[in-house]
Amino acid sequence: MKWEGQRESDNVEDLRDQGGDGGGGGGSGFGGFGVRHIGIGTIAIALIGGWVLGINPLTILGLLSGGGVPVQHTAPVQAPAQRAVHSPEEEQRVHFVKTVLADTEDVWTAVFKERGGTYRDPRLVLFRNATPTACGRGDAATGPFYCPGDEKVYIDLSFYDLLRTKLGAPGDFAQAYVVAHEVGHHVQKLLGISDKVDAARRSSSEVRSNALSVRLELQADCFAGLWANRAQATKNIIEAGDIESALNAATQIGDDTLQRKASGTVQPDTFTHGTSAQRVHWFKQGYETGQIEQCDTFKAGSP
Repeated sequence: MKWEGQRESDNVEDLRDQGGDGGGGGGSGFGGFGVRHIGIGTIAIALIGGWVLGINPLTILGLLSGGGVPVQHTAPVQAPAQRAVHSPEEEQRVHFVKTVLADTEDVWTAVFKERGGTYRDPRLVLFRNATPTACGRGDAATGPFYCPGDEKVYIDLSFYDLLRTKLGAPGDFAQAYVVAHEVGHHVQKLLGISDKVDAARRSSSEVRSNALSVRLELQADCFAGLWANRAQATKNIIEAGDIESALNAATQIGDDTLQRKASGTVQPDTFTHGTSAQRVHWFKQGYETGQIEQCDTFKAGSP
């Protein structure tokens, strides 16, 4: 992926060297409640935990996601004793993430303008281990996630190591796909889609709630593909193998693939993000069309 030398976003908060209050409220200005979408890495963490601890990954997934119910946490997060030393590799990742975020800003500003609207940039928070959010405590075990309560994307950069070493999804573009997917949730927030889905989930059965979650996640995949289409058209960022890298990442974190690796069985009623085939389909749909109208994953009969 050709990204060096391009604009970096200013909408990034680097909290890697700061402690937090766990999102308990008041002093830090985060406090309160909010529904946090299951992070793109949550199911990956559940899989790794299942391998290491011998626990059913579906059980771990339930604990990490909180079943979609907002929870307020008050346990403090200890501040580091001294400023951490950041490796050159990690600092390179920071520049990369800032560049990808800037690309999403440019793309979605143009898309919203085409539709007669105004795009509001999200902020992206870099943290280590744990941080307070408007949706409760965020921690590395969740993987990257978007909190609609404060309109911020949260990323612990160590997730990219997991993506590369444990999930077999290396490469810059696979990492960019993760950022673009979470920004896709922000777009859903601005369009009112996520609020409608969250309201429907609260009054639905567990099976129906999971099905709605899948549709929301697949649409974020489609929006990530739309970003890739528009960014390529305006900045020519894609190199040979990049799209394959993104599709591989989508495949490796499909619910069916992770469940099959972890337990040898697949339980469709428990899916929260969609199958590998669905995730690949919708990323490609966004990438091939570049049109927000082509990302209606909620339409009857959609794969």
